[in-house]
Amino acid sequence: MTTWAVDLANVGAVYPWVGLELIMVLVGVALWILWHIVQIRQENAELDEDTRLYGNKEAIRKALDDHPV
Repeated sequence: MTTWAVDLANVGAVYPWVGLELIMVLVGVALWILWHIVQIRQENAELDEDTRLYGNKEAIRKALDDHPV
C-alpha cells in the first residue's frame, strides 16, 4: 500500500492478527485470573511466615495498625 487515500473497506485488514481478537481477550483474562491466584498464594505464604515469626494474626494486625506512617 502506498497511500491511505483509498476506500479502506476494499483494502481489508490494516493490522496484524486479524480474527484473533477473541482468543487474545480470553488469554488476557486467563492470565489476569492466574496472576490473582499466584498473588493470593504469595500473600498467604508471607502472612503464614510472619505469623510463625511474630505471633498470631491479631498481634500482627495490631502492630501494623499502630505503626505510624
